[in-house]
Amino acid sequence: MSPCISWQCRRSLPLCTELHAQGHEAMILSKTGLALDPMFSAGKMRWILDHLDNGHARAAAGEICLGTIDSWLLWKLSAGQAFATDCSNAARTQLFNLHTRCWDPQLLELFSIPAAALATIQPSAGLFAHTVAVGGLDAGIPILSMIGDSHAALYGQGGFAPGLVKATLGTGSSLMTPMVGPIASSHGLSTTMAWHDGVASTYAMEGNIVHTGAAVQWAARLVAGESIDALSEKATQLADNGGVYFVPALSGLGAPHWQADALGLICGLTEGASGTHIMRAALESIGYQIRDVFDAMQADIGTPLKELWVDGGATRNRWLMQFLADLLQRPVIRSLSPEVSALGAAHLAGKALGLWNNAADLQALERQRERFDPVPGRNLQGLYLEWKEALRRVVC
Repeated sequence: MSPCISWQCRRSLPLCTELHAQGHEAMILSKTGLALDPMFSAGKMRWILDHLDNGHARAAAGEICLGTIDSWLLWKLSAGQAFATDCSNAARTQLFNLHTRCWDPQLLELFSIPAAALATIQPSAGLFAHTVAVGGLDAGIPILSMIGDSHAALYGQGGFAPGLVKATLGTGSSLMTPMVGPIASSHGLSTTMAWHDGVASTYAMEGNIVHTGAAVQWAARLVAGESIDALSEKATQLADNGGVYFVPALSGLGAPHWQADALGLICGLTEGASGTHIMRAALESIGYQIRDVFDAMQADIGTPLKELWVDGGATRNRWLMQFLADLLQRPVIRSLSPEVSALGAAHLAGKALGLWNNAADLQALERQRERFDPVPGRNLQGLYLEWKEALRRVVC
Protein backbone atom coordinates (compact mmCIF):
# COMPACT_ATOMS: atom_id res chain seq x y z
CA MET A 1 0.00 0.00 0.00
CA SER A 2 2.93 2.32 0.68
CA PRO A 3 6.70 2.32 0.46
CA CYS A 4 8.62 1.85 3.67
CA ILE A 5 9.63 5.33 4.88
CA SER A 6 12.98 5.44 6.65
CA TRP A 7 13.68 7.35 9.85
CA GLN A 8 15.92 9.82 7.98
CA CYS A 9 13.16 10.83 5.53
CA ARG A 10 12.06 14.46 5.98
CA ARG A 11 8.82 14.42 3.99
CA SER A 12 6.78 15.27 7.09
CA LEU A 13 8.72 18.48 7.74
CA PRO A 14 5.86 20.77 6.55
CA LEU A 15 3.47 19.11 9.02
CA CYS A 16 5.98 19.43 11.88
CA THR A 17 6.51 23.09 11.00
CA GLU A 18 2.75 23.67 11.02
CA LEU A 19 2.28 21.98 14.40
CA HIS A 20 5.15 24.00 15.83
CA ALA A 21 3.58 27.24 14.57
CA GLN A 22 0.30 26.23 16.22
CA GLY A 23 2.06 25.88 19.59
CA HIS A 24 1.78 22.08 20.05
CA GLU A 25 5.46 21.31 20.59
CA ALA A 26 5.51 21.65 24.39
CA MET A 27 2.50 19.35 24.79
CA ILE A 28 4.02 16.75 22.47
CA LEU A 29 7.33 16.86 24.33
CA SER A 30 5.67 16.53 27.75
CA LYS A 31 3.68 13.47 26.71
CA THR A 32 6.19 11.64 24.49
CA GLY A 33 9.61 12.91 25.58
CA LEU A 34 10.34 13.62 21.90
CA ALA A 35 11.07 16.85 20.06
CA LEU A 36 8.70 17.74 17.23
CA ASP A 37 10.79 16.47 14.32
CA PRO A 38 10.28 14.53 11.06
CA MET A 39 12.50 11.75 12.44
CA PHE A 40 9.58 10.22 14.32
CA SER A 41 6.77 8.09 12.92
CA ALA A 42 3.59 10.07 13.55
CA GLY A 43 4.18 12.62 10.80
CA LYS A 44 5.17 9.89 8.35
CA MET A 45 1.98 7.93 9.15
CA ARG A 46 -0.06 11.07 8.54
CA TRP A 47 1.70 11.61 5.20
CA ILE A 48 0.89 8.04 4.11
CA LEU A 49 -2.81 8.42 4.94
CA ASP A 50 -2.94 11.80 3.21
CA HIS A 51 -1.55 10.25 0.02
CA LEU A 52 -3.64 7.06 -0.12
CA ASP A 53 -7.10 7.05 -1.73
CA ASN A 54 -9.56 7.40 1.17
CA GLY A 55 -6.61 6.69 3.45
CA HIS A 56 -8.05 8.17 6.64
CA ALA A 57 -11.46 6.53 6.25
CA ARG A 58 -9.95 3.15 5.45
CA ALA A 59 -7.59 3.38 8.43
CA ALA A 60 -10.48 4.26 10.75
CA ALA A 61 -12.37 1.24 9.42
CA GLY A 62 -9.47 -1.06 10.27
CA GLU A 63 -8.53 -1.75 6.65
CA ILE A 64 -5.03 -0.28 7.00
CA CYS A 65 -2.28 -1.14 9.48
CA LEU A 66 0.22 1.58 10.39
CA GLY A 67 3.33 0.55 12.24
CA THR A 68 7.08 0.40 12.55
CA ILE A 69 9.22 -2.32 10.96
CA ASP A 70 8.94 -4.61 13.97
CA SER A 71 5.16 -4.83 13.68
CA TRP A 72 5.43 -5.48 9.93
CA LEU A 73 7.92 -8.32 10.52
CA LEU A 74 5.70 -9.83 13.21
CA TRP A 75 2.71 -9.65 10.86
CA LYS A 76 4.68 -11.42 8.11
CA LEU A 77 6.26 -14.06 10.36
CA SER A 78 2.88 -14.92 11.85
CA ALA A 79 0.93 -14.67 8.57
CA GLY A 80 -1.26 -11.95 10.01
CA GLN A 81 -2.02 -13.70 13.30
CA ALA A 82 -0.58 -10.79 15.28
CA PHE A 83 -0.34 -7.04 14.74
CA ALA A 84 1.60 -5.82 17.73
CA THR A 85 4.56 -3.73 18.79
CA ASP A 86 6.51 -3.36 21.99
CA CYS A 87 6.70 -0.31 24.22
CA SER A 88 10.20 0.70 23.07
CA ASN A 89 9.14 0.94 19.43
CA ALA A 90 5.81 2.54 20.35
CA ALA A 91 7.70 5.18 22.34
CA ARG A 92 9.48 6.34 19.16
CA THR A 93 6.30 7.02 17.17
CA GLN A 94 5.38 10.29 18.93
CA LEU A 95 1.93 8.82 19.59
CA PHE A 96 2.81 6.94 22.82
CA ASN A 97 2.27 8.60 26.19
CA LEU A 98 5.23 7.78 28.45
CA HIS A 99 3.14 8.36 31.57
CA THR A 100 0.04 6.31 30.72
CA ARG A 101 2.08 3.84 28.61
CA CYS A 102 -0.50 3.64 25.85
CA TRP A 103 -1.50 5.42 22.64
CA ASP A 104 -2.50 8.96 23.57
CA PRO A 105 -5.95 10.09 22.33
CA GLN A 106 -4.94 13.75 22.10
CA LEU A 107 -1.90 12.93 19.99
CA LEU A 108 -3.90 10.60 17.75
CA GLU A 109 -6.35 13.41 17.11
CA LEU A 110 -3.60 15.96 16.53
CA PHE A 111 -1.85 13.81 13.91
CA SER A 112 -5.16 12.42 12.53
CA ILE A 113 -4.15 8.80 13.14
CA PRO A 114 -7.05 6.38 13.90
CA ALA A 115 -6.40 4.08 16.84
CA ALA A 116 -7.89 1.21 14.81
CA ALA A 117 -4.89 1.36 12.47
CA LEU A 118 -2.25 0.99 15.20
CA ALA A 119 -0.64 -2.09 16.67
CA THR A 120 -1.35 -3.51 20.11
CA ILE A 121 1.37 -2.51 22.58
CA GLN A 122 3.02 -5.30 24.59
CA PRO A 123 6.06 -5.63 26.88
CA SER A 124 9.36 -6.15 25.07
CA ALA A 125 9.66 -9.67 26.48
CA GLY A 126 6.82 -12.16 26.23
CA LEU A 127 4.88 -14.19 23.68
CA PHE A 128 3.88 -12.15 20.64
CA ALA A 129 2.92 -14.97 18.24
CA HIS A 130 4.15 -18.19 16.66
CA THR A 131 5.80 -18.37 13.27
CA VAL A 132 4.30 -19.93 10.18
CA ALA A 133 6.54 -21.83 7.76
CA VAL A 134 8.34 -19.15 5.71
CA GLY A 135 11.27 -20.16 3.50
CA GLY A 136 13.62 -22.13 5.72
CA LEU A 137 11.86 -21.02 8.91
CA ASP A 138 9.82 -23.70 10.65
CA ALA A 139 6.27 -23.17 11.83
CA GLY A 140 5.42 -22.96 15.52
CA ILE A 141 8.50 -21.09 16.77
CA PRO A 142 7.47 -18.69 19.56
CA ILE A 143 8.35 -15.03 18.98
CA LEU A 144 9.33 -13.93 22.48
CA SER A 145 10.85 -10.46 22.17
CA MET A 146 10.56 -7.26 20.17
CA ILE A 147 12.60 -4.15 20.87
CA GLY A 148 14.00 -1.11 19.09
CA ASP A 149 17.53 -1.34 17.67
CA SER A 150 19.28 1.15 19.95
CA HIS A 151 17.31 -0.02 22.99
CA ALA A 152 18.31 -3.62 22.26
CA ALA A 153 21.96 -2.60 22.05
CA LEU A 154 21.74 -1.05 25.53
CA TYR A 155 20.17 -4.27 26.83
CA GLY A 156 22.76 -6.41 25.04
CA GLN A 157 25.58 -4.34 26.52
CA GLY A 158 24.15 -4.96 30.00
CA GLY A 159 23.27 -1.31 30.53
CA PHE A 160 20.67 -1.80 33.23
CA ALA A 161 21.72 0.78 35.84
CA PRO A 162 21.62 4.60 35.69
CA GLY A 163 25.04 6.16 35.11
CA LEU A 164 25.97 3.86 32.23
CA VAL A 165 25.87 5.18 28.66
CA LYS A 166 26.30 3.46 25.32
CA ALA A 167 26.56 4.71 21.75
CA THR A 168 25.46 2.67 18.76
CA LEU A 169 27.25 3.86 15.61
CA GLY A 170 25.52 3.10 12.33
CA THR A 171 24.26 5.29 9.48
CA GLY A 172 23.22 7.57 12.31
CA SER A 173 24.12 7.19 15.96
CA SER A 174 22.27 6.91 19.24
CA LEU A 175 23.55 7.57 22.74
CA MET A 176 21.39 6.15 25.49
CA THR A 177 21.55 5.98 29.27
CA PRO A 178 19.00 4.14 31.46
CA MET A 179 16.79 5.97 33.99
CA VAL A 180 14.35 4.85 36.66
CA GLY A 181 11.56 7.08 35.33
CA PRO A 182 10.56 9.41 32.48
CA ILE A 183 12.77 12.36 33.45
CA ALA A 184 12.49 15.26 31.00
CA SER A 185 15.61 16.62 29.31
CA SER A 186 16.40 20.32 29.37
CA HIS A 187 19.35 20.03 26.99
CA GLY A 188 17.82 18.81 23.74
CA LEU A 189 17.69 15.06 24.36
CA SER A 190 14.78 12.62 24.16
CA THR A 191 13.13 10.67 26.95
CA THR A 192 11.98 7.21 25.97
CA MET A 193 11.02 3.82 27.32
CA ALA A 194 14.04 1.59 26.89
CA TRP A 195 12.16 -1.69 27.42
CA HIS A 196 9.63 -3.55 29.52
CA ASP A 197 11.13 -6.91 30.44
CA GLY A 198 7.78 -8.45 31.34
CA VAL A 199 8.12 -7.38 34.98
CA ALA A 200 9.03 -3.69 35.02
CA SER A 201 9.69 -0.76 32.71
CA THR A 202 13.09 0.87 32.24
CA TYR A 203 13.24 4.38 30.84
CA ALA A 204 16.15 6.06 29.10
CA MET A 205 17.50 9.37 27.96
CA GLU A 206 18.58 9.28 24.32
CA GLY A 207 20.34 11.49 21.83
CA ASN A 208 19.74 10.64 18.17
CA ILE A 209 22.33 11.86 15.66
CA VAL A 210 21.07 11.80 12.08
CA HIS A 211 24.28 11.40 10.06
CA THR A 212 27.45 9.68 11.29
CA GLY A 213 28.33 6.61 9.20
CA ALA A 214 26.09 8.02 6.47
CA ALA A 215 28.18 11.20 6.49
CA VAL A 216 31.34 9.19 5.82
CA GLN A 217 29.57 7.35 3.00
CA TRP A 218 28.45 10.67 1.51
CA ALA A 219 31.98 12.09 1.72
CA ALA A 220 33.38 8.96 0.05
CA ARG A 221 30.95 9.43 -2.86
CA LEU A 222 31.99 13.07 -3.11
CA VAL A 223 35.71 12.28 -3.15
CA ALA A 224 35.29 9.07 -5.20
CA GLY A 225 38.07 7.10 -6.89
CA GLU A 226 38.66 4.48 -4.18
CA SER A 227 36.74 2.31 -1.75
CA ILE A 228 35.42 3.85 1.43
CA ASP A 229 37.86 1.74 3.47
CA ALA A 230 40.85 2.93 1.44
CA LEU A 231 39.74 6.55 1.64
CA SER A 232 39.17 6.28 5.39
CA GLU A 233 42.61 4.72 5.90
CA LYS A 234 44.29 7.57 4.04
CA ALA A 235 42.30 10.09 6.07
CA THR A 236 43.50 8.64 9.36
CA GLN A 237 47.14 8.82 8.21
CA LEU A 238 47.02 12.61 7.82
CA ALA A 239 48.90 14.59 10.47
CA ASP A 240 45.73 16.62 11.18
CA ASN A 241 42.50 17.77 9.58
CA GLY A 242 44.11 20.74 7.87
CA GLY A 243 41.54 23.06 9.41
CA VAL A 244 38.70 21.40 7.47
CA TYR A 245 35.39 20.73 9.26
CA PHE A 246 32.25 19.03 7.98
CA VAL A 247 28.89 19.59 9.67
CA PRO A 248 26.82 16.74 8.14
CA ALA A 249 23.36 18.29 8.33
CA LEU A 250 22.45 16.41 5.15
CA SER A 251 18.83 16.04 6.25
CA GLY A 252 18.80 18.42 9.17
CA LEU A 253 20.32 18.06 12.62
CA GLY A 254 19.06 15.81 15.40
CA ALA A 255 20.01 15.90 19.07
CA PRO A 256 20.79 18.10 20.83
CA HIS A 257 20.09 20.83 18.24
CA TRP A 258 16.85 19.62 16.59
CA GLN A 259 16.97 21.82 13.53
CA ALA A 260 15.22 19.92 10.76
CA ASP A 261 15.88 22.55 8.07
CA ALA A 262 19.63 22.87 8.75
CA LEU A 263 21.92 22.41 5.74
CA GLY A 264 25.30 20.72 5.63
CA LEU A 265 28.57 22.66 5.62
CA ILE A 266 32.20 22.01 4.71
CA CYS A 267 34.44 24.85 5.81
CA GLY A 268 38.12 25.66 6.23
CA LEU A 269 39.08 24.73 2.67
CA THR A 270 42.37 26.08 1.31
CA GLU A 271 44.59 25.26 -1.68
CA GLY A 272 46.32 22.75 0.56
CA ALA A 273 43.11 20.85 1.29
CA SER A 274 42.29 17.64 -0.53
CA GLY A 275 39.55 15.06 -0.74
CA THR A 276 41.41 13.17 1.96
CA HIS A 277 40.94 16.13 4.30
CA ILE A 278 37.19 16.04 3.61
CA MET A 279 37.17 12.33 4.50
CA ARG A 280 39.09 13.14 7.69
CA ALA A 281 36.55 15.85 8.53
CA ALA A 282 33.71 13.36 8.00
CA LEU A 283 35.31 10.84 10.36
CA GLU A 284 35.99 13.51 12.96
CA SER A 285 32.39 14.75 12.72
CA ILE A 286 31.25 11.44 14.23
CA GLY A 287 33.29 12.15 17.34
CA TYR A 288 32.25 15.80 17.59
CA GLN A 289 28.54 14.99 17.33
CA ILE A 290 28.87 12.27 19.96
CA ARG A 291 30.64 14.78 22.22
CA ASP A 292 27.74 17.23 21.72
CA VAL A 293 25.26 14.62 22.96
CA PHE A 294 27.55 13.23 25.67
CA ASP A 295 27.97 16.70 27.19
CA ALA A 296 24.21 17.35 27.01
CA MET A 297 23.54 14.02 28.70
CA GLN A 298 25.94 14.80 31.54
CA ALA A 299 24.27 18.19 32.02
CA ASP A 300 20.83 16.56 32.19
CA ILE A 301 21.65 13.81 34.68
CA GLY A 302 23.83 16.12 36.78
CA THR A 303 26.73 13.70 37.32
CA PRO A 304 29.81 12.88 35.24
CA LEU A 305 29.64 9.89 32.91
CA LYS A 306 32.80 7.90 33.54
CA GLU A 307 33.08 5.94 30.28
CA LEU A 308 31.32 5.30 26.97
CA TRP A 309 30.33 1.83 25.73
CA VAL A 310 30.16 1.61 21.94
CA ASP A 311 28.90 -0.84 19.34
CA GLY A 312 27.98 -0.81 15.66
CA GLY A 313 29.78 -0.93 12.33
CA ALA A 314 31.82 2.27 12.67
CA THR A 315 33.45 0.98 15.87
CA ARG A 316 35.66 -1.27 13.71
CA ASN A 317 37.68 1.87 12.93
CA ARG A 318 40.34 1.83 15.65
CA TRP A 319 41.54 5.34 14.84
CA LEU A 320 38.00 6.67 15.39
CA MET A 321 37.73 4.87 18.74
CA GLN A 322 40.98 6.43 19.95
CA PHE A 323 39.94 9.86 18.63
CA LEU A 324 36.67 9.53 20.53
CA ALA A 325 38.44 8.57 23.77
CA ASP A 326 40.80 11.53 23.45
CA LEU A 327 37.98 13.91 22.57
CA LEU A 328 35.77 12.85 25.48
CA GLN A 329 38.70 12.35 27.87
CA ARG A 330 36.94 9.16 28.90
CA PRO A 331 37.65 5.47 28.27
CA VAL A 332 35.76 4.09 25.28
CA ILE A 333 34.73 0.45 25.71
CA ARG A 334 34.13 -1.26 22.37
CA SER A 335 31.95 -4.35 22.12
CA LEU A 336 33.57 -7.06 20.02
CA SER A 337 30.19 -8.63 19.28
CA PRO A 338 29.17 -7.77 15.70
CA GLU A 339 25.44 -7.78 16.54
CA VAL A 340 24.84 -6.34 20.00
CA SER A 341 21.24 -5.36 19.17
CA ALA A 342 20.40 -8.94 18.15
CA LEU A 343 22.07 -10.13 21.34
CA GLY A 344 19.89 -7.80 23.41
CA ALA A 345 16.72 -9.09 21.74
CA ALA A 346 17.90 -12.67 22.37
CA HIS A 347 18.56 -11.89 26.04
CA LEU A 348 15.02 -10.53 26.39
CA ALA A 349 13.61 -13.69 24.80
CA GLY A 350 15.73 -15.78 27.15
CA LYS A 351 14.37 -13.84 30.10
CA ALA A 352 10.84 -14.52 28.85
CA LEU A 353 11.73 -18.22 28.77
CA GLY A 354 13.10 -18.09 32.31
CA LEU A 355 16.75 -18.69 31.32
CA TRP A 356 17.70 -15.63 33.40
CA ASN A 357 15.78 -14.36 36.38
CA ASN A 358 16.95 -10.77 36.64
CA ALA A 359 19.35 -8.09 35.47
CA ALA A 360 22.10 -9.42 37.74
CA ASP A 361 22.05 -12.77 35.93
CA LEU A 362 22.37 -11.02 32.58
CA GLN A 363 24.99 -8.59 33.83
CA ALA A 364 27.14 -11.56 34.88
CA LEU A 365 27.33 -12.93 31.33
CA GLU A 366 30.76 -12.69 29.72
CA ARG A 367 31.01 -9.99 27.06
CA GLN A 368 34.08 -9.55 24.88
CA ARG A 369 35.20 -5.92 24.89
CA GLU A 370 38.20 -3.76 24.05
CA ARG A 371 39.17 -0.64 25.97
CA PHE A 372 40.54 2.59 24.49
CA ASP A 373 41.96 4.96 27.11
CA PRO A 374 42.68 8.64 26.41
CA VAL A 375 46.31 9.22 25.43
CA PRO A 376 47.96 11.11 28.34
CA GLY A 377 48.56 14.74 27.43
CA ARG A 378 46.55 14.61 24.21
CA ASN A 379 43.78 17.16 24.61
CA LEU A 380 41.55 17.84 21.60
CA GLN A 381 39.58 20.68 23.16
CA GLY A 382 40.95 23.14 20.58
CA LEU A 383 39.62 21.01 17.72
CA TYR A 384 36.27 20.73 19.44
CA LEU A 385 36.02 24.50 19.81
CA GLU A 386 36.68 24.84 16.07
CA TRP A 387 33.88 22.32 15.46
CA LYS A 388 31.55 24.41 17.62
CA GLU A 389 32.40 27.45 15.50
CA ALA A 390 31.56 25.53 12.31
CA LEU A 391 28.35 24.30 13.93
CA ARG A 392 27.40 27.86 14.84
CA ARG A 393 27.27 28.70 11.11
CA VAL A 394 24.67 25.97 10.58
CA VAL A 395 22.47 26.25 13.68
CA CYS A 396 20.32 29.36 13.63
